[in-house]
Amino acid sequence: MSIPQRRMYLFLLVTAVASQIGMQGWVTLINNFAVEAAGLGPFEMGLVHSVREVPGFLSLLVIYLLLIMSEHRAAALSVLVLGVGVSVSGLAPSFWGVVFTTLLMSTGFHFFEPLNQSLSLQYFSLEMAPVILGRLRAASAIANIAVGVFIYLLAGRLGYPTLFGLVGGFVALLGFWALFQDPSDKDMPPQHKKMVLRARYWIYYALTFLSGARRQIFMVFAAYLLVKKFEYSLSTMSALFVVNNLVAWVANPVIGRMINRFGERALMSIEYVCAILVFVTYAYTESHLVAGAMFILDSLAFNFVVCIRTYLQKIADKPDIAPSSAVGFTINHVAAVFIPALGGWLWTFNYRIPFLTGAALAVASLGLAQLVRTERA
Repeated sequence: MSIPQRRMYLFLLVTAVASQIGMQGWVTLINNFAVEAAGLGPFEMGLVHSVREVPGFLSLLVIYLLLIMSEHRAAALSVLVLGVGVSVSGLAPSFWGVVFTTLLMSTGFHFFEPLNQSLSLQYFSLEMAPVILGRLRAASAIANIAVGVFIYLLAGRLGYPTLFGLVGGFVALLGFWALFQDPSDKDMPPQHKKMVLRARYWIYYALTFLSGARRQIFMVFAAYLLVKKFEYSLSTMSALFVVNNLVAWVANPVIGRMINRFGERALMSIEYVCAILVFVTYAYTESHLVAGAMFILDSLAFNFVVCIRTYLQKIADKPDIAPSSAVGFTINHVAAVFIPALGGWLWTFNYRIPFLTGAALAVASLGLAQLVRTERA
């Protein structure tokens, strides 16, 4: 790596890890907090997660944020906001309290993600980017393991406000550190600071949309299924997330190398076949062990989502990467705004419906992936 690349790698490593710690801590705690402390039902949980995705839908606005500050500064500020949002999440055990803190936390997380993706794709070559992205995801997995162990050990000793506060406060400190760093390379091509929609990127847009829709079913209803139907405790959910992140730690560097060797289309196909199996099993299993195993497989398969990002890098013009990442992130969250609420409503009729919908989305993704064409696909 060159010196500018090393500086950017360190910056991305710290901020990406901080972002994932914040989100992992929130995800691990929120389902049990919502059920046990706030008394939320499936429809209310669906509404909360729909609110959570509104900032993702509005992440396109990050393009205009770049008119007044640099990409790395905006990324650091986003991590700081995420940390603050997580730190106050345990202070409001009511529907509207959960909605407000979720919105604050989510704004930071969802504004950071397209900036993180853009900086990663700009600063590293076509061959290096999959490897770097794999390393960042692996490092995030290690941090998430620490979060899971931390919550597992202290779940019975500390209350929700303290647990949220400790996780969020640590993330905010890392974001504050990042605000005073400057890892930028002045020789990099300037990015367009306006919305960019190009017809030749349509497969990227479509895959991103389907990925976001399917991801919501996993994020919202898979974890809720384990807590509500199979009565997984906070400690058990924490242990499950630790296992997921151990798997991700091992798998992500391998995935980065596999992209270079086999191409995006092959790995996307593996992901979507696994997703079909997982969602159909969620819908019909009566075994808490099988459901937990599917949760792990689902999490493993979703690590292949990096293929969509490297596919964009290979088909996009260099100045399009930042705005295209923001547009893609917005498209990713179009369905995410209404799927949690709609799925929560459908759950009240039959809990299997959201999961069978997820299987259908995975089938559509599998078909679309066959159209992907890159040098190695």
